[in-house]
Amino acid sequence: MALTSIEVCAGAGGQAIGLTRAGFRHVVLIENDLHACATLRLNRPRWNIVQQDLAVFSADGYRDIDLLAGGLPCPPFSIAGDKRGQDDSRNLFPEMLRLAKELKPRAVMIENVRGLLFAVFDDYRRSIDSAFETLGYTAVWSLLKASDFGVPQLRPRAVCVALRPEDASAFEWPVPHRKPAPTVGAALYPLMAANSWPGAREWAARADRIGPTLVGGSRKHGGPDLGPTRVKRKWAEMGVDGMGLADEPPGLHFSGVPRLTVEMAAILQGFPPDWQFAGGKTAAYRQIGNAFPPPVAAAVGRAIGRAFDRVAPG
Repeated sequence: MALTSIEVCAGAGGQAIGLTRAGFRHVVLIENDLHACATLRLNRPRWNIVQQDLAVFSADGYRDIDLLAGGLPCPPFSIAGDKRGQDDSRNLFPEMLRLAKELKPRAVMIENVRGLLFAVFDDYRRSIDSAFETLGYTAVWSLLKASDFGVPQLRPRAVCVALRPEDASAFEWPVPHRKPAPTVGAALYPLMAANSWPGAREWAARADRIGPTLVGGSRKHGGPDLGPTRVKRKWAEMGVDGMGLADEPPGLHFSGVPRLTVEMAAILQGFPPDWQFAGGKTAAYRQIGNAFPPPVAAAVGRAIGRAFDRVAPG
């Protein structure tokens, strides 16, 4: 039988896609963003999607769940933000702990920015570990790079997995793939060449490396560009104009430096090619930029499943 999961802050479904690949069946997905919920329903109309703020979601009626999972809001712990951590109103770790207490799942998985692993947040991480211990879990943390799991961008993420002691003793973090991730050029060449742009092959040869982490999609800062100046410079080195997104790939008579399209950004985030995004360009890019890459979510989900398998029932 499939393992069951409840997913919060589900976004555009990156985590959900990955956990499906890992053998989990989604009992319910909670997300408060209108466009992200529309994306989930567009691609998976049979999934149980609830548009609701996590703070008001109740676990009543949901029991015997194997996994509670969520990619919690990153701004409280981002190196680009104010680093307010637990004092930031967007910090949803308390809600995750509340749901863990109510649901009593076999495991909890939380994804966030790597800044959460910095020394400035050591005390807060220890408080989270202590809270999980009080609930009967052992929490472990790791920094996982998306490029280690076949995704053509670096995207280092902090991942916390909390398991019951017997499962924790059997848990092992996923190991990086032996085969290197594709370069940005290799991953995007078919799309860059889709409208017969003569420069596509030369561009792909220049973009012969793993891309920097996709940054942007912030509600506070607006439009769909590829992030701060330092990040845009890295994209420029690969022949990508990071000042915004294009509506379509470059065409036969295009000259200059191409921009990524929404579809290209999604490929760089590890979404399947047929995954569609609801809303306009800015809303779509925001969903992509905030996603947990499906291949990484799948790797962690499989690691959790293997730990379950190693523990005899009862």
